[in-house]
Amino acid sequence: MRKLKLQMQITVDGFVADPEGKADWMSMDTDPRALELVNELTDASDTLLLGRKMAPDFVRWWESVQPESPEYAFAQKMVNIRKIVFSRTVKSIEGRNVRVENGPLVESVNRLKSEPGKDIVVYGGASFASSLIENGLIDEFYLVVNPVAIGTGMRIFTSRVPLKLTSSLAFANGEILNTYVPRR
Repeated sequence: MRKLKLQMQITVDGFVADPEGKADWMSMDTDPRALELVNELTDASDTLLLGRKMAPDFVRWWESVQPESPEYAFAQKMVNIRKIVFSRTVKSIEGRNVRVENGPLVESVNRLKSEPGKDIVVYGGASFASSLIENGLIDEFYLVVNPVAIGTGMRIFTSRVPLKLTSSLAFANGEILNTYVPRR
């Protein structure tokens, strides 16, 4: 069975966005090793799950990256990977390799996990990731802890979730990648 892997940026005080959903607190000083790890996570996956609120901007952003940009190679991965957007309200979203899933979350995700192929990665948004966590669907958590506290905002954990730390890697820019699996 394929694994569902959540990769998210998070503050030291546990927020993934400010109260308006912005993530302008994230470090723009990206460590090359962190980029390698994000590439490895993406390369081990053939499907990307997104929530409806995040999807349009995510798709538009990666499809707009130009060939002269240093992000172009990664952008092409984001454009070419199969993207499934979960929504109860919309039937389609513009973009390449984008499909909207309107079915029940747990059944739909479990069906995707049982398909042959590489792993599945989730980038968010906050409420979508929270729903996946609440339903016990995440197999691995890749949380990039940014060296900033924002005091208030959006969280992905809304109740107790016992986790086991499997690795922790500090980067020169102050970020720390903590990898967890559910403690079941």
